[in-house]
Amino acid sequence: MTKVFVTGLRVEANIGVYDREMGRSQPLVIDAELDVPTAGAERLAETVNYETIAEAARQIAASGHISLVETFAERLARSCLSDPRVTRARVRVEKPLALAPDAAAAGVEITVVRG
Repeated sequence: MTKVFVTGLRVEANIGVYDREMGRSQPLVIDAELDVPTAGAERLAETVNYETIAEAARQIAASGHISLVETFAERLARSCLSDPRVTRARVRVEKPLALAPDAAAAGVEITVVRG
């Protein structure tokens, strides 16, 4: 099994449930790790291009206001599973400003497994 991953991807998103978060974007930091059976792959077409993970995250961020980081993470994990070769997607979404200056970040991590 191969792990395809993206770490530390920064996107701006309109996200949050508090009044102070409405109508403004804030940074998210995203890590994604996908299990893909690509033993012996020698061409990009034989594996998952990690740029597609980044593009999916950007599209979710651009889709409009999202209340919860859990929702963002779930949407990204499900998007990754849309490639039938992906058997597991682990997505971690951090909100660096959520508890600033008391914490470096807060967020969620979700794992979705093809059933």
